[in-house]
Amino acid sequence: MLRLAKLLKPFAASIVLAMLLVLAQAVADLALPTLMADIVDKGIVRGDTALILRTGARMLLVALGGSTAAVLAAFLSARVSAGFGKLLRNMVFEHVESFSLQDFDKFGTASLVTRTTNDITQVQVAVFSTMRIFAMAPMMCIGGVVMAVSEQPKLSMTLISALPFLGLVVLFGAKVALPLFKSLQLKLDKLNLILRENLTGIRVIRAFNRTDHELRRFDAANLDLTGTALKVNRLMAGLSPLVMLILNGTMIVIMWTGAHYIDAGIMEVGSLMAFIQYAMQILMSLLMVSMLFVLLPRASASADRIVEVLDTRPTVVDAERSIATNVGASKVRQGEIEFRNVTFRYPGAERPALKNISFVARPGQVTAIIGGTGSGKSTLVSLIPRFYDPEGGQILIDGIDIRQYPLDELRAMIGFVPQKAVLFSGTVSENIRYGKPDATDEEVRTAAKIAQAEQFVDEMSNGFDSLISQGGTNLSGGQKQRLAIARAIVRRPKIYVFDDSFSALDFKTDAKLRAALKDVTAQSTVIIVAQRVSTVMDADQIIVLDEGEIAGIGTHRELMKTCQAYREIVSSQLSEEEIA
Repeated sequence: MLRLAKLLKPFAASIVLAMLLVLAQAVADLALPTLMADIVDKGIVRGDTALILRTGARMLLVALGGSTAAVLAAFLSARVSAGFGKLLRNMVFEHVESFSLQDFDKFGTASLVTRTTNDITQVQVAVFSTMRIFAMAPMMCIGGVVMAVSEQPKLSMTLISALPFLGLVVLFGAKVALPLFKSLQLKLDKLNLILRENLTGIRVIRAFNRTDHELRRFDAANLDLTGTALKVNRLMAGLSPLVMLILNGTMIVIMWTGAHYIDAGIMEVGSLMAFIQYAMQILMSLLMVSMLFVLLPRASASADRIVEVLDTRPTVVDAERSIATNVGASKVRQGEIEFRNVTFRYPGAERPALKNISFVARPGQVTAIIGGTGSGKSTLVSLIPRFYDPEGGQILIDGIDIRQYPLDELRAMIGFVPQKAVLFSGTVSENIRYGKPDATDEEVRTAAKIAQAEQFVDEMSNGFDSLISQGGTNLSGGQKQRLAIARAIVRRPKIYVFDDSFSALDFKTDAKLRAALKDVTAQSTVIIVAQRVSTVMDADQIIVLDEGEIAGIGTHRELMKTCQAYREIVSSQLSEEEIA
């Protein structure tokens, strides 16, 4: 929590002003009981109407000043807490954006969403409450004790003796609540995960008639969260009557003792009334502190989760800009990729996903990668834009290790089309321009034409200005793939990576698209991951992967003669006449 408090520095002036306003409010509240005592003891008892009116007018002015200070302090506190929340959300989001895929896997999407929203909201609420309560409560408590002692020192001992009991109750509640709040946030993560999976996988759930199973799964997580929430609420519900019992018991003792003092002539009625109000202010300030101790454990648990994200150093480290200048000055070739004995293992995996991978993909050539399911094809191409870093070996572009390139420069060289086409809410043109924000309308249309997307886009109600729903749910799989390909084409990169990007296309569209790509990619390095032999047969170089290792490299004809794994793939897809 203290780590995050450093982010409040930009709001220092507002915080100081808010504290001064809270001090003014506390002074006003402390002055009112004394003025009321004067009205009773000097005005009502003596029948001095003029004094009553004068003192009453002063009370109104003090109350008005205190109320104004309270409103302004609340406004500044809300402004500071909202600004703090905005700053923290931006910081977390920017930091998460620097994560590699491995870092995302560590936390999980659902947990990162919860930490960026719910956890930050908890901390934001704690900042607001702390500014109002943490400043107000000590002033009221200390000021109330001083004023109460000045009114009646002997009676003050009754009040002071109750404070330790109240403090023990508050500390006990904070100690028990902290682990419960941490557990509560973890269970909220789990609930968000299940909800997210249900919303994104609704088609699969309904296709396999698993709605009842998912309902039971959600109910179990929801009941688990509810059970922990009930424990927390029962704890707080149990502490509140206990605190009120101490408060009310103390007030009874004060009133009983005060009545005896009045009867003995030691104390006046107005002084007792003022003392009771000071006692209430003291005890209410402690009650406010107890409320803060309810908020702080949950905020502390949330702050720890936020700090955990901020303290996570990205496993893929960006290169320094000074290195980038030297890299740029030494470029001779245009987009040549070389893998040198590359080995990669996913965190926690027993065996490498890729082992001793070595090959060269040259500009002007098409390098195809084929292999069985789980052979490491997508993993291999994910290493090129540094979604992950290899465990061993090197990947070089134009003879320079990709780890020496700044990430933005490296990824600017690559037009990457992922295995699963991802589109964003917005228009068709905005999705294509995602690859090149300053692309002209002509460039967007040309990219769509090459990707065989122009025809279906023109048939849409507003053409390139037609809206695409979130995730592209108003498009077919093939249409989404073609727009994803157009997004890569529009930036005209040195390197094209197509990760099984033609799987949803029919053979005719596939052939037309690859033919149209030849002119665009003539000077570029092209890497195609594919399942279909027909997609890779014409490649200049085919790499066959088998269980993470290279089983063969060559052209289609060469591999048919030398690579058993490739022959098995071909024979499983083509007839003997087609093979011949």
